[in-house]
Amino acid sequence: MKTRRVRVGNVPIGGGTSVSVQSMTNTNTTDISATREQIRRLENVGCDIVRIAVPSHDSVKTFGEIKKQVSIPLVADIHFDYTLALAAMDAGADKIRINPGNIGKSAHLRAIVEKAVGCKIPIRIGVNSGSIEKSILLAEGGPTVSALVASALKHATLLQDMGATDLVLSLKSSDVINTVNAYRKISKQSDLPLHLGVTEAGTRRTGTIKSSVALGILLAEGIGDTLRVSLTGDPVEEVNVGLQILRSLRLRSRGINLISCPTCGRTQVDMVPIAEQVEQRLSHLTAPLTVAVMGCEVNGPGEAREADVGVACGRQSALLFKKGEVVRKIKEQDIVEQLVEEAEAMAELWERQ
Repeated sequence: MKTRRVRVGNVPIGGGTSVSVQSMTNTNTTDISATREQIRRLENVGCDIVRIAVPSHDSVKTFGEIKKQVSIPLVADIHFDYTLALAAMDAGADKIRINPGNIGKSAHLRAIVEKAVGCKIPIRIGVNSGSIEKSILLAEGGPTVSALVASALKHATLLQDMGATDLVLSLKSSDVINTVNAYRKISKQSDLPLHLGVTEAGTRRTGTIKSSVALGILLAEGIGDTLRVSLTGDPVEEVNVGLQILRSLRLRSRGINLISCPTCGRTQVDMVPIAEQVEQRLSHLTAPLTVAVMGCEVNGPGEAREADVGVACGRQSALLFKKGEVVRKIKEQDIVEQLVEEAEAMAELWERQ
């Protein structure tokens, strides 16, 4: 779905640009060193935009210091106190995220909008199923799909009437079906860029599954301009999952696409640690290479031949394939090292081109 385009620092959102991946720090914002280092870790694995909680004026001050020390666009996450939004923009925020319903007075919202317009900073209107206005909950019979959409459109209209132009919408539920249907519905009623996500999705396992299902459906339908996978844990994993969702839909190509078989009774090498070690050791690469780790002679040679580089394993050994050709036979204990070396060499060549 074609939406308007806004810019968050040097990253465009909407208007047919690539879907960007976001995450949020879970360090204490007043801890400059810890927050800065987490941001750098996020950036290193491919994060495009980082959001930081700004719950106090002390955190606004450190937000400004952190902004000076990193290059990735930063979003200030603001709730309740409109003066924090104003101060965050003064501190260099590339975007602010608010829920207009908990900001309060109309005059406070207007002050935020006027400041954002003057600074050319976009605003994300973040609507969650747990924070919909009581009047809409009563009218819609609870935090339904219609309630999420009604709240988002109400706030968007309110801010636009105040002069806001660069807006992004998110309508997040912890329920996968409600999330999908809410984004589907609003995509037909608004051309504002959409920030996708399942809120409070859960732990690494359950959250990854919920987010992959919801975001995968929407992105496959052409809905969504930026995303965050919300996981309870290390935010770096949010970025890894988000990028993998985009890679699986051919919407992004950054990083390794690992193909590995599920193993069966034909497997004659210890496949699980081999695949896991290869994936871990190649996770730093940005080259869009397909790497295959296959366990037997049934599908192994075909998959390895189609990959940029890969192995098809046999009895305590493997054939190494490179660009469709068999290069050599490898002993089981050398599979990881030699496959990693070949992949890194190919990635280095790609970087030079």
